[in-house]
Amino acid sequence: MCIGVPGQVLAVGEDIHQLAQVEVCGVKRDVNIALICEGDTADLVGQWVLVHVGFAMSIIDEAEAQATLAALRQMELDETVA
Repeated sequence: MCIGVPGQVLAVGEDIHQLAQVEVCGVKRDVNIALICEGDTADLVGQWVLVHVGFAMSIIDEAEAQATLAALRQMELDETVA
């Protein structure tokens, strides 16, 4: 099973061929945004994206991102208790 993790775009390059900096669970990562770019990359700053193996797979809304992060945190807590 594969899982995508929500991250918020902090900074983007000049075009889709450059990586964006995304914060995922408090960690800043460089992520490829070519799959989600349709125009001006600056429009992505502040957006939430679903990240899988270094690629932003889709843009998601903040409510979905927060709900997913809460579920991941709960799974982590459940794992440490078991």
